[in-house]
Amino acid sequence: MSNLGYACINMTLSKKKITTNRSMIKKTFLKEGIDRASELGLLNTRDLMEIVEWNEKNGFKLFRITSNLFPWSSKYKLCDMPHFNSIASILKDIGELASEYGQRITSHPGPFNVLVSPNENVVKNTITDLSSHGEVFDLMGLSRTHYNVINIHCNGVYGDKISAMDRFCRNFERLPEAVQTRLTVENDDKASMYSVKDLMYIHQRTGIPIVFDYHHHKFCTGDLSEKDALEMAMSTWADGIKPLVHYSESAPGKIPQAHSDYIFEKINTYGYDLDIEVEAKMKELAVISYLEKYEAESLLI
Repeated sequence: MSNLGYACINMTLSKKKITTNRSMIKKTFLKEGIDRASELGLLNTRDLMEIVEWNEKNGFKLFRITSNLFPWSSKYKLCDMPHFNSIASILKDIGELASEYGQRITSHPGPFNVLVSPNENVVKNTITDLSSHGEVFDLMGLSRTHYNVINIHCNGVYGDKISAMDRFCRNFERLPEAVQTRLTVENDDKASMYSVKDLMYIHQRTGIPIVFDYHHHKFCTGDLSEKDALEMAMSTWADGIKPLVHYSESAPGKIPQAHSDYIFEKINTYGYDLDIEVEAKMKELAVISYLEKYEAESLLI
């Protein structure tokens, strides 16, 4: 049975000021530094526990945590935060709860993570940010497998797609084990970027799986049908780990790549068992609305 989850923000709990996205502008960080970042990180971590508990009570077994749990975390070591011991203890408890509840926890670091970049400073910053994600997952006790993915895009072609992917593969080797064992790569939403077919080159070189994005595929098909692209991406996942995919629909307006608030079409899984992260803007409310709409039917094709 395919499983639906959501990403980062719980709209229901946000109304109660429960959020994991507390942050600060650069000017504030430069003034108040790691002390303030630690305070916000502790509050975010406590509220992550609340979200995990809410997910269990409401039947959600898949959740993508925010990449902004610790503001400006690329500028310091997590262990240097004044509240690190408390934070580490809470993260450990969250990981144990997720395991007990059977919740799959994932992450999706931002577009400034560019392993294909020819700029060494960009690559170093990418390694720093991804390493922080790996450390957080380790602190939670999450598996060093693609069950708990750290998912990224290539985020650039630089005039030569093959050379760019070669750089990705070389820079992948520079990542710590905590990241290498969890890293996945996702197809893009522009025809000039990376289709599932393109990303097979990276998979064949590194062994990392491909996260299939239904919405992105509409704009970058690689001359594959949706079903063929899904099956190609699924073939990159190890036995025993359910493939992760993303689903969203176009918002009304001039930019078809933009995500809609809710989802309306029945998701075609082509009969496969998938974990589906819904990327609609209304988060868990979009999933609940979808499930209510198709509850009387087979839910997913």
